[in-house]
Amino acid sequence: MEEISAQVRLAEMVDCYQKLVFSVCYKISGDYFAAEDLTQETFLSAYQKWDSFDGLNEKAWICRIAANKSIDFMRSAGRRQVPTEDEFFHNQEERHSLPEQIIIESEIKLRLSKCCEKLKPPYNEIARAYYLDERSASEIAAERKAKLKTIQTQIYRAREQLRIMFGKEELI
Repeated sequence: MEEISAQVRLAEMVDCYQKLVFSVCYKISGDYFAAEDLTQETFLSAYQKWDSFDGLNEKAWICRIAANKSIDFMRSAGRRQVPTEDEFFHNQEERHSLPEQIIIESEIKLRLSKCCEKLKPPYNEIARAYYLDERSASEIAAERKAKLKTIQTQIYRAREQLRIMFGKEELI
């Protein structure tokens, strides 16, 4: 008997609030067809949670469900988007460097490696770890059991020395 009264109550809610719920869903989602689906989901959710409803302000309760359903839909909308062909291939190009780019990067790394070798200790080891091995200052500090500030200073000084070396090589 309770099941029938809940179904009757649901039918009454749909008749009374259908346009309101649809307008809430449409305003948040901005998509007419998604708003239709969200409206149905809202009433289904209200039916399933009818026992937890406290009986106060039915209109606000159903609008809150509609808003939450629509917000959840919008949050997941980015994950459902299918990239266009142009976007897909552009992303692939970014992931896989062009052969020329790979060669240029390897030449720069080789040049940087030679410059790091010319630095005096400890700057040569710090520069190699930071620039070539791509370790952070905190990782280098932990590895060498040194203070972070000391390593940061050594990275700064190594950078300045490398900048001078790179400038001299360009003049040659």
